[in-house]
Amino acid sequence: MDYQDLLRDLSRETPSRIVMLVLDGLGGLAREPGGKTELETANTPNLDALAAQSICGLLDPIAPGITPGSGPGHLALFGFDPIRWNMGRGVLEACGINFPLRHGDIAIRINFCTVDGNGIITDRRAGRISTDKCKELAAELDKIKVPGVELMVRPVKEHRAVVVFRGEDLGDALKDTDPQVVGKPPIPLAPHDPASAKTAGFVNTWLDQAKKILAPHHPANMLLLRGFASYKPYPTFAEVYKLKAAAIAQYPMYRGLAQIVGMDILDSGTELPDLITTLEQAWDKYTFFFVHVKKTDSAGEDGDFDRKVSVIEGVDALIPRLMSLKPDVVVVTGDHSTPAVIKGHSWHPLPALIYSACCRADLVTEFSEQACIAGGLGRMDTVSLMPLALANAQKLDKFGA
Repeated sequence: MDYQDLLRDLSRETPSRIVMLVLDGLGGLAREPGGKTELETANTPNLDALAAQSICGLLDPIAPGITPGSGPGHLALFGFDPIRWNMGRGVLEACGINFPLRHGDIAIRINFCTVDGNGIITDRRAGRISTDKCKELAAELDKIKVPGVELMVRPVKEHRAVVVFRGEDLGDALKDTDPQVVGKPPIPLAPHDPASAKTAGFVNTWLDQAKKILAPHHPANMLLLRGFASYKPYPTFAEVYKLKAAAIAQYPMYRGLAQIVGMDILDSGTELPDLITTLEQAWDKYTFFFVHVKKTDSAGEDGDFDRKVSVIEGVDALIPRLMSLKPDVVVVTGDHSTPAVIKGHSWHPLPALIYSACCRADLVTEFSEQACIAGGLGRMDTVSLMPLALANAQKLDKFGA
């Protein structure tokens, strides 16, 4: 269901505060049959205690069986129908580094990767090169000139960068060149309409030069292109929900996504405790806080089960500081599952809890995939989470007479 018009009419401004704590890639799988997931393995006394005071359940970011990207997963968390409002990763990356996109620009996310002598991908993330190396490579690629179009390459973080093509009548209906697995070559560009065929011509010309520049820079000796996208305006949290919203996120893409829906972006350090420190410092200035933890997802993508467990335990240790602020509503969940045994996103539903003074707590006493199956929320679409958060904060008027 698309809630935007309904919530625009029902929402009201109040001083109550909502915190949405998102552990990226939270959901997991056991390493062996009958074992425990990363979340079930982690020692989480504080999250368990919070779950015991909350209503819990499982969330499907898009629909059962559909594996979500990070963009759609977060849009659903923010109450936007992820199919109607889906936005390509390129625009999110560009906005995340405050790149001044113009109407008609085509933004594309770059993943620096490693290929062997036969052009076969051996590492989709080039060993997670340093951000300094990313800056060096982006500067080299930014020198490429393609007749008929203006292009700009900017570093993002580690193996991520963004390229923007600026010209007349460019389309964004192109398939990613990332096959999402190692052992295969990059996928050739596949445009789906004439305007996108024009874009593909410019991109292929640029790619030919980029390959030559990157060839000697092992492990980042090739690149993959993802999320071809042009920009479109989104309704904001202030317009739809009457919230003064802030994002505390350490990775650029999530900052970009929050910015697109009208959140203020708060600077934070690089460690987990820095997220809560920033929250504490800004507490009196906002009525909604999106707090994003990336390292759960990174560990899952790297196949590092134990590291993901450690990150979850690190978040758990911060819960007392969060609760000492006396938030009116706390939501804890993820944007998608990233099981370490899969080393990537998956379709598995996510555990979620909603804490408030009027949440009608259920019998769940542990924050985990298995425990949340029995929760009072049941299994629902993630897009329904934001209306529930607003309702628990008593920020919604009655519908109808």
